[in-house]
Amino acid sequence: MDPEIIEYLKYASIPFVAGAVGWFTNWVAIKLTFWPLDFIGYKPLYLGWQGIVPMKARKMAGISVDNILSKLGSLSEVVDNMGPDKIAAHIVKVVEPQLDTYTEEAMIKERRVLWENLPVTVKNQISNRVKKELPRMVNNLVHEIGDNIEELLDLKEMIQDQLEEEKHLVNRIFQECGDKEFKFIINSGFGFGFLFGLIQAVVWWAYPEWWILPLFGVIVGTATNWIALNIIFRPLKPTKVGPFTFHGIFLKRQKEVSDVYTKIVTEEVLTVRHLVNRLMTGPKSDRVHALVRKNIKTIVDESAGFAKFFVQGAVGPESFANIKEWVGDKAIDVSEEPFDDQDFNADRGVLVQEIMAERMQELSSEEFQNMLRPAFQEDELKLIIAGGILGALAGTAQLILVFGQNIFT
Repeated sequence: MDPEIIEYLKYASIPFVAGAVGWFTNWVAIKLTFWPLDFIGYKPLYLGWQGIVPMKARKMAGISVDNILSKLGSLSEVVDNMGPDKIAAHIVKVVEPQLDTYTEEAMIKERRVLWENLPVTVKNQISNRVKKELPRMVNNLVHEIGDNIEELLDLKEMIQDQLEEEKHLVNRIFQECGDKEFKFIINSGFGFGFLFGLIQAVVWWAYPEWWILPLFGVIVGTATNWIALNIIFRPLKPTKVGPFTFHGIFLKRQKEVSDVYTKIVTEEVLTVRHLVNRLMTGPKSDRVHALVRKNIKTIVDESAGFAKFFVQGAVGPESFANIKEWVGDKAIDVSEEPFDDQDFNADRGVLVQEIMAERMQELSSEEFQNMLRPAFQEDELKLIIAGGILGALAGTAQLILVFGQNIFT
């Protein structure tokens, strides 16, 4: 092939190589944002990497609560939207079929012989009264917890603990909410890189110093990422320039993103099951257990009715107190079982999702951008530097492999 044509093709390859560098460095930047989930390397010297989002899952969860969930209403309002009466009715529906078994277990544990010889009419009277009083007791308990939910549960801490433990979930929230933006960052890398490559080709033709290609590699690797990020989030508000209107591409999707975000949050994070689990096992669980025991002891006393004195006289006050204590412990042990029902969780979640999505759509652009912006903002400089290093390596490889220059001589 004619040497002049070969030389022309070398120069013509510069924009395409720059485009490939822009695409690759942006792709790497996105991957480094989310992966790996756990630190890989030698941690004492910080030689290694952990995805920016999973590394700062707790902090980002806190930012999300502060900037988004806190503006959508109090925890009391969230619980109220879930329908306390419906929650109570569901608990009764799940627990009632097992009441006879629980009663039998309690009595056999404390006074087996007595229970086995107790008249059937007395057993049935106790069982029927318990079933009759159960809905009222459960409803009172659910509403009492709901009325005091702000004191019994720290929403921010609950979400931070969950997302810190389930790093894949915080990744999913950011990835699904910003799916189109992340694709734009990667794909736009080629376009911006190609444009820089055209300038690079002209500069290299006019001034063919060895450091030109590595330098432009750094520029392409850093600038493409920086430009893409700014196009996603800027301008904050629609801005007309002549016949064109510019607005951050993420901000233009506020309604769509709101639906995606609230769906994930209400299905995976802010669920009845997670709230109950936190109440029963969290830092203030002792206060919740006390409420459960208080209501359980009341129902045992009231349900025994006229048989109370017969039972208490037969087993003794101490054993009767033990029975109430055992029933309270059993209620705490099985308290989470009714909420393993995925359909029930989904049904309650839809109610919360609707109001959350509606209020998210009303957030200002400044507030709304904080859903996704922290994923980059925390370590944006690291990603840009990483892009610059990769770009420099690509420019050096192009210098050596395409133009045959040896920078080491």
